[in-house]
Amino acid sequence: MDHTEKVTEEKIFEAAAEVFEEKGFAGTRMQEIADRAGINKALLHYYYRTKEKLFDAVFSQLAGFMFQKLYACIDNDLPLEEKLKLFYKEHINFLRKHPGLPAFVVNEINQHPERLLRVIGDDQIVAVRKKLFMQIDNEMKRGDIQEMDKMQLLMNIVALSVFPFVAKGIIKAIIEEEDIEFDDFIEARKTELPSFIINALKVR
Repeated sequence: MDHTEKVTEEKIFEAAAEVFEEKGFAGTRMQEIADRAGINKALLHYYYRTKEKLFDAVFSQLAGFMFQKLYACIDNDLPLEEKLKLFYKEHINFLRKHPGLPAFVVNEINQHPERLLRVIGDDQIVAVRKKLFMQIDNEMKRGDIQEMDKMQLLMNIVALSVFPFVAKGIIKAIIEEEDIEFDDFIEARKTELPSFIINALKVR
C-alpha cells in the first residue's frame, strides 16, 4: 500500500468511526461516510466492499483499544488505591477523546454480544477480572478494606466513569444550572472518583 492509499484508508476509518459513533450501525449510510471522508462512494467500496466489513474494522479497533486501556490499568501490581487513581485518570482521558464511544459500544454489544468476545477474547476478560478480584480478596482478608460483593464493586467502578458520557445531555442540563462546564466537571472526576471509592471501602 503506497502513501496515498494509506492516507485515504485512514480518512475513511476516521470518518467511519465518527459516523458509527454518532448513529450506530443501523443508522449509518455508506454515502455519509464517503462524504465525511471527502471521497466518492465507489472509492469507499474499493477499500471496504460492505458496511458490515467497515463496521467490523472500526468496532474491532475502537472497542479493542478501549478495553486494552482498561486492562493496562488493572493488570499490574499497584496497590488498589493507586490502581483506582490510574484507572480513572486513563479511562476518563480516553473517554474525553472518544465521548460517543461508550454509548456506541454498549448499544452494539447489547444487540450483538458476540462482537465483544471476538474483539477482546473471553479468556482475557476472565484473566483480568480474576486478578483484580484476587487483589480485592487479599485486601479484605488483611482488613484493609471492608467486605463487599466484588462484582458489584467492579460494576460501580466502571459505571461511575462511563455514565456521564452515556448520559451527557442530562448531566450537562443539571450542572449548567450551577454554572459548571461539562469539561471541568469531568476533569474533577479524575480525583473525586478514586477518593469516593476508597472512602466507601474503608473499614468503619
